[in-house]
Amino acid sequence: MNIYQPTAWFALLALAACAEQPTRPETQSEQPAVAAPAPKPRVVVRPNSAKPPVLPPQALSQAVLFKLLLAEIALQRGQNNVAVQSFVELTRETRDPRIAQRATEVAWNTRFLGAALETAGIWLAVDPDSQQARQILAALLVNQSKLADAQPHLEKSLAADKENVGNSFMQLNTLLARHPDKAAVLELTQNLAKPYPGVPEAHYSIAQAAWAAEQKPLALTEIRTALKLRPDWEQAALFQGQVLQRSSNTEALAYYQGYLKSFPRAMDVRLSYARLLVTDKKYVEARAEFQSLLKEFPNNADVTMAVALLSLQLSDYDIAETQLLHALETDYKDMDAVRFYLGQVNEERKRPEDALRWYSSVNGGDQYVPARARYAGILAKQGKLGDARKYLQEAGRNAPEKVQFTQAEAQLLREANDYRAAFDLLGQAVSKNPNSPELLYDQAMAAEKVDRIDVLESNLRKVIQMKPDYAHAYNALGYTLADRNTRLSEAYTLVEQALKLAPEDPFIMDSMGWVLYRMNQNDAALTFLKRAFEIRSDAEIAAHLGEVLWAMGRHDEAKKVWAGALKESPANELLLATVKKFSP
Repeated sequence: MNIYQPTAWFALLALAACAEQPTRPETQSEQPAVAAPAPKPRVVVRPNSAKPPVLPPQALSQAVLFKLLLAEIALQRGQNNVAVQSFVELTRETRDPRIAQRATEVAWNTRFLGAALETAGIWLAVDPDSQQARQILAALLVNQSKLADAQPHLEKSLAADKENVGNSFMQLNTLLARHPDKAAVLELTQNLAKPYPGVPEAHYSIAQAAWAAEQKPLALTEIRTALKLRPDWEQAALFQGQVLQRSSNTEALAYYQGYLKSFPRAMDVRLSYARLLVTDKKYVEARAEFQSLLKEFPNNADVTMAVALLSLQLSDYDIAETQLLHALETDYKDMDAVRFYLGQVNEERKRPEDALRWYSSVNGGDQYVPARARYAGILAKQGKLGDARKYLQEAGRNAPEKVQFTQAEAQLLREANDYRAAFDLLGQAVSKNPNSPELLYDQAMAAEKVDRIDVLESNLRKVIQMKPDYAHAYNALGYTLADRNTRLSEAYTLVEQALKLAPEDPFIMDSMGWVLYRMNQNDAALTFLKRAFEIRSDAEIAAHLGEVLWAMGRHDEAKKVWAGALKESPANELLLATVKKFSP
């Protein structure tokens, strides 16, 4: 990577800002700071200055060259601590900008960011006209949460390349994105943007920082200002739509619709509009938008794929298959995903052999595991459960995949109603991987089916301890307690925590409704269950919603909910049991 390209420098700086752990500043002792345990981005510093740096009055001596050689050899041998310490000492001794530059490169690449901060500081001190030194120093200061110290360097860097200041602002939030103090980031961004009121990217940058700091009104004000300065800017339009969508799909849809009247060829905005129509369950309007996109951009692989997936969702398998095949011809960026969905289309159309062929052609990517899981599912449906299990047992190429295939195998057993075998399989997997939250959670769900609530509770509490933000672990434990009508106060607390972590999850809303129903708070329960069912018309949510309506004396409404759900899921055990319980 050449860090001397003015328009790319913020992208480089983001490497420092994104280090997983800030490195402690180097002390004045003989040893440099301990290296941060993070990936090692490769930075190659090449001179590109129109004005040569001011060199120290003395030439590079043989002694200095010898030390440089030793440092480079240490680096080649993987003795990073020795190499960095040597470069730091040489930089202090010589104050030569060339050595400081090389020292900074080495310290940065080996993640000795404390040492890099010192050598970059010396580099800039002896060559104050070097924009590269200033940019790297600013990045390192941001990395160590010294925003006030970084500000003057960022200001000078922006001013030094006014022709590209817009591009620099577009990268500014990338540099600052992972800083934990969002309010401080917003203040810094506003300060940097003050000299550039006519630059739309400056307002966009403030809008992003304001949004991260949870200041929606300011975010909207700034993004609207950016769009006044540059009305046809799709990226800004998309950002405004996303901000509006957080509060209301209706507002976002209206905004996109108005924008598209002015800029009908704004493909990305039209795609977002169409996808939001799908989210809002306005499928007919969504299809019309996608068809319009296809006419306008017939060879655009992203549009083709979007139409295919929407058609698949609408069970329009003819159009889905046609567009997926077209996506293969137009070199879509993820061919394995296309093959996976072709397998799904053929599975839905009851063409198992074609589905197996497409699934087996998925060789990598995010769809590798799902493709093989569905391949095994087809075998199981054909009465070949033993073959399906063997296929999954042999499919894993690494430890994480083996865990996922074990989960898939357990799912096949559950679908075959062999809950004991699923529980035992997951128990064996947990004994080999006792700290896998995924396996612990799955075994907990299997434990409920074989009435091992002790295992369910201990597993879920361990998951919560390992991953305090695992919303579904709190939810599963709370729901289980409520479903068994025991420890309801604790159940409420658990589901409440799950809802805080995932406030828009319909299944967690369903659990809260069920807990409240068990606590005889039917009105509050109904509110949660209705909202959950609006988001996801799931059979089990329908079962709970119907039961609460029935308990409130609204029998006709309950029957209507159940009848609709039975059409979609006629074999759902909970739904069938609920309907049977209240049937005359």
